[in-house]
Amino acid sequence: MEKTLGYLREILSNYTDYHTNIPRHIYKKLLAKPYTSEEEFVRDLSREEIAFLDRILPHEIKYAMDERDFERVYQLNEVYELLF
Repeated sequence: MEKTLGYLREILSNYTDYHTNIPRHIYKKLLAKPYTSEEEFVRDLSREEIAFLDRILPHEIKYAMDERDFERVYQLNEVYELLF
């Protein structure tokens, strides 16, 4: 799996128990489908899934920045920029 989507899957695993079933659905998509790129993944998202990622990714990117995990910042930002 592409590294970017691996980071996203890791983040979503933290949201699967505490939110609606949207993060679980996105997480299952990442496990079930062999996406070759983040573009392909984003094209497969529903409006609700995009809205959920739009809400959480800024927080997750900021957290990664605070932790000085610049690789994670870059990878998550790649997905975030493709949402719209």
